Amino acid sequence: MARTVAIGVQNFEKMITNHCFYVDKTEFIREWWERKDDVTLITRPRRFGKTLNMSMAEQFFSVDYKNRGDLFQGLSIWNYAKYRELQGTYPVLSLSFANIKEKNYSNARKKICQMIAQLYAKYAFLRKCEFLEDEDREFFGRISADMDDVDASMALHYLSKYLYLYYGKKVIILLDEYDTPMQEAYVGGYWEELTSFTRGMFHAMFKTNPWLERAVMTGITRISKESIFSDLNNIKVVTATSDEYAVSFGFTEKEVFAALDECNLGGEKEKVKQWYDGFIFGKHSDIYNPWSILNFLDTGKYRTYWANTSSNSLVSKLLREGNRRVKEKFERLLQGESIWTPVDEQIVYSQLDENETAVWSLLLASGYLKALNQEEEELLAFGEEACYELAVTNYEVERMFHNMVRGWFQKVDADYNDFVKAMLQDNIKAMNIYMNEISMEIFSSFDTGKKPSRRTSERFYHGFVLGLLVDLRKRYIITSNRESGYGRYDVMLEPRNPGTDDAIILEFKVFDGEEEGTLQDTAEAALLQIEERAYALQLTKRGISKEHIRCYGFAFQGSNVLIMEGR
Repeated sequence: MARTVAIGVQNFEKMITNHCFYVDKTEFIREWWERKDDVTLITRPRRFGKTLNMSMAEQFFSVDYKNRGDLFQGLSIWNYAKYRELQGTYPVLSLSFANIKEKNYSNARKKICQMIAQLYAKYAFLRKCEFLEDEDREFFGRISADMDDVDASMALHYLSKYLYLYYGKKVIILLDEYDTPMQEAYVGGYWEELTSFTRGMFHAMFKTNPWLERAVMTGITRISKESIFSDLNNIKVVTATSDEYAVSFGFTEKEVFAALDECNLGGEKEKVKQWYDGFIFGKHSDIYNPWSILNFLDTGKYRTYWANTSSNSLVSKLLREGNRRVKEKFERLLQGESIWTPVDEQIVYSQLDENETAVWSLLLASGYLKALNQEEEELLAFGEEACYELAVTNYEVERMFHNMVRGWFQKVDADYNDFVKAMLQDNIKAMNIYMNEISMEIFSSFDTGKKPSRRTSERFYHGFVLGLLVDLRKRYIITSNRESGYGRYDVMLEPRNPGTDDAIILEFKVFDGEEEGTLQDTAEAALLQIEERAYALQLTKRGISKEHIRCYGFAFQGSNVLIMEGR
């Protein structure tokens, strides 16, 4: 009989005692313990079982769960006598930053302090112990949501000491989703304040803590050492490209197929693989996102479960406002191609607005992209980052990206659709009307600057191309900035059925007051460029006659657009 598939349960004890569907990941405990690293930072995409594994580790090691071996009976870890004796023998401090998603620094800081104060409340009995000095009791009394920075930074350091003195054993610290408040700080504009606050806390917790046995941190990204881990040289970092713990987070294909058989869904294996397979950790491929699999087991329906579990606003912002190169590479990814790019797994949030490498690194760490191949040694010889071949992770993520691009045009959805129809019908008058309405409404959303510029227009038209790609990909092969003839065209729509649809070439130009008198001059210059550089040559070589190739010159002046047609 199939076990009950419970959605959203992140407490290990609840999962086991209620006999819910559970994939045994207790080998993580043995692997981590035998590696003997002081502090381990493990990054995985969201909804990959990080919180459940941390709950499992807490309930395995914590003295609060002494004599609770029943939770682990029948699981892999219980096959080892050494670990049966280890269960329930350590004081454990367990925290999660998952819910610290505040809009300003003061609220984020207060919430972290509240969390620490709750831990002190849990161990209030320590305050009465004889081994505490008067100054320790005074410190205990100062711990609150409003404590000062000095007390906050040392709070977990001293709590480790008090637990050590009480239990006679050093402390294990588990910190889940450590980077959630950091991401919110970047979006909310208080990054510097929060990193300064957490830097001191982490240093006291993990570096200068003589009462620390070991620690594990989990998160989505590896935030740069300079940001919050300054001087912490005792951290073992495990990222998506590392081999360690590769199958401890996420489901392997063997585990997924066994689950499908258990739930009488064995006939869906091939389609489930298409939708949800694709994550790669180190040398281990065919890893599935647990959230998507559990939801599919529960409903039997194919949906973008994982991609819709939280806001993708940061990813959307980075891609929408990215420069020409970012949009061109994103276009290739949406076409099912791969891209080669340097990747620096130490995310520097302050560089996301200007550093293309940081954008792709974040998308890789977040699980939206997967690393297919690596060319590291040659680049590292020149002191550069490792270079990876990246591709969209799977069909679920591809659908999420398509919905994201459609969302960019949500404000002008009707006008955008009418423009596309007018272009397909070769209605130049309607094209001009609708394109001006579109550009007036959304021009600024494709740029971080306040004044329209050549850079703004480039970002707009590349975002516009991505919109075409999403809506017309079944009728056209759509490419931008590719070589043809004697140069690089801006946009080309090559029909998948040449006998039914015309090919279309689009060239975008920004009005230059020194060279052109009117927008018409600019549009004519765009058409002349198409002709002189023989952009249609690629199409004619493929058997499409000139009579079935339409050319349009787009002239931009701020958010004003003029479109002219040529042949």
